[in-house]
Amino acid sequence: MTTQTAAGAAGAVIAGRRVELLDRARVYACGITPYDVTHLGHAATFVWIDTLGRVLRLLGVQPEVCRNVTDVDDVLDAAARRAGAAYDEFAAIQQFGFDRDMAAIGVRSPEHEPRAHRYVAHVIRLAAGLLQTGAAYQRGGGVYFRGAGVAERAGLDRAQALALSTEFGGRPGDPAKDDPLDVAVWQAAESGHPAWESPWGHGRPGWHAECVAMAMSVFGPAMDVHAGGAELRFPHHAYHAAMAESFTGVRPYARAWFHTGVVTIDGAKMAKSAGNLVLLGDLLKEHPAGAVRLMILDRPWAQGWDYRPELLEPAAIRLESLYQAAARQRSGGPAAVAELRRLLATDLNVPAALDLAAEAGGAAARTLASVLGLT
Repeated sequence: MTTQTAAGAAGAVIAGRRVELLDRARVYACGITPYDVTHLGHAATFVWIDTLGRVLRLLGVQPEVCRNVTDVDDVLDAAARRAGAAYDEFAAIQQFGFDRDMAAIGVRSPEHEPRAHRYVAHVIRLAAGLLQTGAAYQRGGGVYFRGAGVAERAGLDRAQALALSTEFGGRPGDPAKDDPLDVAVWQAAESGHPAWESPWGHGRPGWHAECVAMAMSVFGPAMDVHAGGAELRFPHHAYHAAMAESFTGVRPYARAWFHTGVVTIDGAKMAKSAGNLVLLGDLLKEHPAGAVRLMILDRPWAQGWDYRPELLEPAAIRLESLYQAAARQRSGGPAAVAELRRLLATDLNVPAALDLAAEAGGAAARTLASVLGLT
């Protein structure tokens, strides 16, 4: 994370990359598609992003977090139809539940929370700009971004990229595309989905384009940290960055990437279709929020992990140990606090910081409990 020189400048090491900072850090967090209840996988991502912001504050840098809401989405449309509700009303109800769950687990509200349905005009301008640069083409009422090189840049072969595109609804079999790995910036209207007028006819934004429009509207052509779950690395984040860079010519789009580890159940990704969701609300009925939060944080942030109910007991014990250490008044002086800052500055080394705080106690333990959102 962040170290500070005598002159007051700050530098951050995130995922092995040093990022020089002055007084603020622009952090874009890929938010939820509000079509269902909050599960542990959601919680893990947003607890880590919240902790990143808390550590930055400790080290003298003010985070400015933008966490979007993807409320124009095919999956959301399907859920709204099943519920017999308009897509935007349904999304607002689901978003309320998400906000309640985030507050319950100590995740602070972001400084910016753009909602996709308010940025349709921005996506239209994005599509027009990509057409002008030759990075996109128009066909059949849609505008498609040329994505053949995106997979290679992400370190994937074509077969891997096509499989992930299919999994995430990229429609590689769309006959309107020049290449299966091209993606829709603007897609022609279809029955059962909301639609808006555009120069190419009625339609709606593509998923990746929505995030580009929202992020650039808030932060401009680049950001310091782009954050989200590791499962979004491709295709979503890869196309997001490629579109933005093609539109502006500014590179790199994100100075650092904060891809948090995926939470699994018996090795399988949590998914409603798999029936293996662990709902955050259910966990908080049985366990203190601090124990759930510490279960998430007591590990490397980029490491995927398998949830088991028995993980909560050692987390609760670790939390109690931290509280007991914090109660020791005559220990954990300036040297311990400085070492704590160094550990957190080393790419959010929370496990080592917890070990130090438990041993040193006093100010170090109290500082850590606050920074980790456990007070």
